[in-house]
Amino acid sequence: MNLLEHIVARAKSNKQRIVLPEATEERTLKAADRVLADELADLILIGNPDELKTLAAKWDLHNIDKATVVDPLNNPKAEEYAELLAELRKKKGMTIEQARELVKNPLYLGCMIIKTEGADGQISGALSTTGDTLRPALQIIKCAPGVTCVSGAMLMLTHEHQYGDDGIIVMGDVAVTPVPTAEQLAQIAVCTAQTARSVAGIQDPRVAMLSFSTKGSAKHEVVDKVVEATRLAHELAPELKLDGELQADAALVPAVGEKKAPGSPIAGHANVLVVPCLEVGNISYKLVQRLGDALAIGPILQGIARPVNDLSRGCSVEDIYYMVAITACQAMDAK
Repeated sequence: MNLLEHIVARAKSNKQRIVLPEATEERTLKAADRVLADELADLILIGNPDELKTLAAKWDLHNIDKATVVDPLNNPKAEEYAELLAELRKKKGMTIEQARELVKNPLYLGCMIIKTEGADGQISGALSTTGDTLRPALQIIKCAPGVTCVSGAMLMLTHEHQYGDDGIIVMGDVAVTPVPTAEQLAQIAVCTAQTARSVAGIQDPRVAMLSFSTKGSAKHEVVDKVVEATRLAHELAPELKLDGELQADAALVPAVGEKKAPGSPIAGHANVLVVPCLEVGNISYKLVQRLGDALAIGPILQGIARPVNDLSRGCSVEDIYYMVAITACQAMDAK
């Protein structure tokens, strides 16, 4: 069983309730039909019921009636949601009138459904920007306890089975925080290890805090940040197997790790890579993807109290299908 099959099987074993707020979008509705046919998750589709029926008939979809449909413009819980949203945002000056308008927005409505425990996770982005996806999540669901920054992890499925966990490596942050502080970098390390467990099925995450230096081989303030982040990550999760600062080859190649960082429990055996900034993460995963013919899955957003994931606007039906499975796996561990 490959990783994607493992993720799908785990999602099916404990079905979660996932909101698709862009349900009238063609790829999203086609993916929803496949999810429902495969009993991958229980879906909440946000959209006009008559429009969804018409679109399902147009695209020859036969399983959409298995989903729960919430009409954002005719929602019996609209006032309840508006009152709660106004209360959540009153310190920011939100009025009840503003809240009533916002709960008609499918992205906000989906997060309100999650906030009131009517769903376990949400996926959007086929039509929306990352900012539009994250804004309601951070305003309503908020960050997980002890976390102050959201980040994005990428699952890298490589052909080099001697590295990582049988060729599987999880990398963060590749999507959200451009220049994390040492405190944020420590949180990203802990969150990325959790993603490795909950999504990639890696039961023994081994986290390398990457830099251009290994154990003091170079001196620079950006190296100092990684060293401090390593210390803070140990404080946040003392049980986590984690070491740094390590260069990428020292993190992945046993012979190099033994030479550059003798005695390190991680060097040469890392399966989770934490990069020092978003620039490094984005460039690195795309180089591995294109030059190494690796399969890159994600980014998977992490650090939110309940999973809310972002799609590329160029996503495929298959991308959405697998992101439903990934979000379901995250939701199991967020409870």
